[in-house]
Amino acid sequence: MFPRNAWYVAATPDEIDEKPLGRTVCNERMVIYRPAAGQVAALEDFCPHRGAPLSLGRVCEGQLVCGYHGLAMGCDGKTVSMPGQRVQGFPKIRAFPVAEKYGFIWVWPGDPALAHTDKIHHLEWADNPEWAYGGGLYHIKCDYRLMVDNLMDLTHETYVHTTSIGQKEIDETPVSTKAEGDHVTTSRFMDQVMAPPFWRANLRGNHLPDDQPVDRWQVCHFHPPSHVMIEVGVALAGKGGYHADPKDKVYSVVVDFLTPETDKSMWYFWGMARKFNPRDKALTAQIKEGQGKVFAEDTQVLEEQQANLLRYPDRKLLMLNVDAGGVQARRIIDRLVAAEQPAAQQPRTLVA
Repeated sequence: MFPRNAWYVAATPDEIDEKPLGRTVCNERMVIYRPAAGQVAALEDFCPHRGAPLSLGRVCEGQLVCGYHGLAMGCDGKTVSMPGQRVQGFPKIRAFPVAEKYGFIWVWPGDPALAHTDKIHHLEWADNPEWAYGGGLYHIKCDYRLMVDNLMDLTHETYVHTTSIGQKEIDETPVSTKAEGDHVTTSRFMDQVMAPPFWRANLRGNHLPDDQPVDRWQVCHFHPPSHVMIEVGVALAGKGGYHADPKDKVYSVVVDFLTPETDKSMWYFWGMARKFNPRDKALTAQIKEGQGKVFAEDTQVLEEQQANLLRYPDRKLLMLNVDAGGVQARRIIDRLVAAEQPAAQQPRTLVA
């Protein structure tokens, strides 16, 4: 269903600044918290005393204290103390590898021995003054792979996002798909088109005219376990398109971290990093609001799609040319999941 030996975005720092956060990632119930300023920990969300969620507790002097009977837990999953009790024999609960990097909290739900932080997906725009970022979080009741399909084929924009980013030229322009190792790319380049409303607003945000033809691009990148980064933008027509000088274009990266919650639900950490006019905070807020509305439209479609697939589990779906990016991404996911399964036990050869 989903690879476990991988780093997933589990939270944003502001979600754990004041109290522990309970969150399920890859069917693992976790509690994420700060034992001290600048530190982060993730444990199984289960008190070994009576099974209460530790996320209902609080942090006191670096320890996670259960809100039911006051049991105090260390970052390693060992019970440190409990009022009136000796705790040496208390069972240890699971501690998950966790890291804070690029403005996100990442967790590793698989084998801790394999959890090296250099495997965290590199974000060139993070902590870079030439870029600005704004984003949010949606909980969506669908298989995360449906969102992978959605983001690797943007043909749906013409129909789902008619008032923001959709336009007929998306349908009329062929898309190319390329797979290299664990990286899948789908690309679409539209020349001499009029920008849709969302991009007209971005042109104005970079002090460019919004009533002239533009060259538009969409380059979708899938990286396992489930990250999709989409290079998007428009440039004044005839100025070089994707390769135009920054003064003649608006260039952004749509950020999509798709974190499975369960087999049929997910956490969607979405946002947009832009490489134009980065100091304009009002523009950042405006783009975030517009993008949030776009993704809310996707949410409705995906949840209804998931419900319909559950109603008709035996129906076979069509695979068309526009689905190639999602198909290739799913193959990578399937391969990684299969590689994590225990090797089948070999039959023993009987020797007479």
